[in-house]
Amino acid sequence: MADFLTVSTTTDSADSAAALARSAVTARLAACAQVEGPVTSVYWWRGTVDTAQEWRVVLKTTGERYAALEAHLRAAHPYEVPEVIAVPVVAGSPDYLAWVGAETTGH
Repeated sequence: MADFLTVSTTTDSADSAAALARSAVTARLAACAQVEGPVTSVYWWRGTVDTAQEWRVVLKTTGERYAALEAHLRAAHPYEVPEVIAVPVVAGSPDYLAWVGAETTGH
């Protein structure tokens, strides 16, 4: 797994998104999280195409903390099958990435 990741999820309300963001950062599973939205999502669910307004949470973390972050998001998420997608950071400001590493380990 990459050293650094951005992880995204979506949820059904601004309050839920903020709670997921805050709980992950408080637990030091992510150095920061950004809430975006609302966004319109179109998706298959139980045999039909549905449309809903959602809020996206983008979290910055390390590869080392990913499994714990995924478990945390799945446990805290209101959806039955939450989106949890990790994308590797292939380049970034060394100072910023050092900060992400430090904040997710508590140092």
